[in-house]
Amino acid sequence: MKDLDWSNLSFGYIPTDYNVRCYYRNGKWGEIEINSDEYLKLHMAATCLHYGQEAFEGLKAYRCPDGKVRIFRIDENAERLQRTCRGIMMPEVPTQLFKEMVTKTIRLNQEYIPTYESGATLYIRPLLLGTSAQVGVHPANEYLFIVFVTPVGPYFKGGFATNPYVIVRDYDRSAPLGTGMYKVGGNYAASLKANALAHEKGYACEFYLDAKEKKYMDECGAANFFGIKNNTYITPRSSSILPSITNKSLMQLAEDYRMKVEQRQIPEEELETFEEAGACGTAAVISPISYIDDLDTQKRYTFSKDGNPGPISTKLYNHLRNIQYGVEPDVHGWTTVIIE
Repeated sequence: MKDLDWSNLSFGYIPTDYNVRCYYRNGKWGEIEINSDEYLKLHMAATCLHYGQEAFEGLKAYRCPDGKVRIFRIDENAERLQRTCRGIMMPEVPTQLFKEMVTKTIRLNQEYIPTYESGATLYIRPLLLGTSAQVGVHPANEYLFIVFVTPVGPYFKGGFATNPYVIVRDYDRSAPLGTGMYKVGGNYAASLKANALAHEKGYACEFYLDAKEKKYMDECGAANFFGIKNNTYITPRSSSILPSITNKSLMQLAEDYRMKVEQRQIPEEELETFEEAGACGTAAVISPISYIDDLDTQKRYTFSKDGNPGPISTKLYNHLRNIQYGVEPDVHGWTTVIIE
C-alpha cells in the first residue's frame, strides 16, 4: 500500500499508476489497453471538445474490515452510462466491457485503495469521449472509453454533517427535455456559476427549482434531494434530474424500514413540512441539510434545529455505508468483491 496520509485526503485528484482504455473504431470496440500516461492525445476537432459528446460515471471501491475490496452496484453505473450513450448518440459500452475495465483498473492500482479506518475510498471515473474530427454537428465515428482512479476523502470537509443550501432562480442546471437525466459534463459546466455564487454567500451548495415553472424542487447542485416526514421518504420526480444510484438505494432501504416512499413533484412550500432533508449521491452518500434559504422570498426552511443530522438520515447513511463496506448483510446483492 502506498505511504499516503489517507485520513487527510480531500475530494481531489491524486495520480495513480495505471488507467485502462478501449477504442471504438469501424463500428466495434477494440482490445483493452493498459496505460500509465495521464494525458490523452486528441484531435483539435474531436466532437467531445466542440459538441459535448462526452459522458462519465462515478463509483467507489471500498477497502473493508474483512480485508476484501468491494464496489457498489456496478451494473447500475453501466446501465446509466448506456442510457446516456443513447441520449447523446454514442455507441453503448457493453456491461461486460464496463465491468472488466473497472475491475482491471482497481486491481492495477490496489496500492492506492485507502484503509478502512481512514474513511477514505478509491474513486473510479469511467469516461467516454467522441474522438474523431468533425466540424459539422454530427456524432463522431470513433470513441475512447477510459477508466481511471484516484483516492479521495469526504466530499464535504465535515463528512456526515449538516450543511446550508440556497435556492437559485437565476440559473438552471438543465432544461426539462434536455440532458439533465444524462451524466454529461455540460450539466456540470452549467452549474459552476451558481455554485460559485452559493459558496460566496456562505452556503455549501445551490438548489435548483424546476426550469419550467420555478415552483418545484429539482436538484441540489450535483446531487439528488430527499425529504422525510410522517415516516415517508420523498424525492423529486423530474425529466431533468439525473437518476442517482445512491438515491435509488436509499429508497429501497426506506422501504425495508417499512417507510412509505414517494417520487413526485415537491412544491417549494412543502419544505416547511419536512422533518429532515438531505442531498445524496456517490461522492457524499448523504449530505444532511441544516436549512434551505430562499433569498428572493426571505424564507428559511429549517430541518435541523440543533445542527445535527436527523435520526432517519443517520440510520440510512450508516446502513448504506455498512453495506458498502461489508459490515452489514447485503440482502439485495448490491456489492461485488473485486479483491479477496
